[in-house]
Amino acid sequence: MGQRDHVDRATRAFVGLGANLGEREKTIRRALERLGDASGVAVVAVSALRETEPWGPVAQPQYLNGVAELATTLEPETLLSLLLEVERSLGRTREGERWGPRMIDLDLLLYGDAELDVPGLTLPHPRLHERRFVLGPLAELAPEAIVPGLGPVAALLESSNRKGGDTLPP
Repeated sequence: MGQRDHVDRATRAFVGLGANLGEREKTIRRALERLGDASGVAVVAVSALRETEPWGPVAQPQYLNGVAELATTLEPETLLSLLLEVERSLGRTREGERWGPRMIDLDLLLYGDAELDVPGLTLPHPRLHERRFVLGPLAELAPEAIVPGLGPVAALLESSNRKGGDTLPP
């Protein structure tokens, strides 16, 4: 099998990136390196990283958020397992309050045009369309991308901006 065959069979996936503890940008960059080093995954593009207000009920520092575009031959569940392993390797723990502070957060947002709802994984990400801190960076990379069941990313971002959405500036 040639390199071209591998690329042709890859699925386009998007991963949300976030951190609000420690050296946020450095931790995000290390996560991207680990993803790029993994078999069956190539980091194709990364949005600009943005300072955002924390979301949720817990007082905490500001986040640094972005989105990465991946080309992957991994199945969605395997890719999710890889994301969770990278989080753990960089100090992420899942104890504590939901939406609390974290060293790193990697969310599988889109996996091709897959719609999936299995224990531990829902695709597209169930709150993707409500979060400008995800929609903004995603639109930077792929405004034409379709969120299954909801429509184009650019239109979702425009709608979110009109509604006020979360705290990411339009």
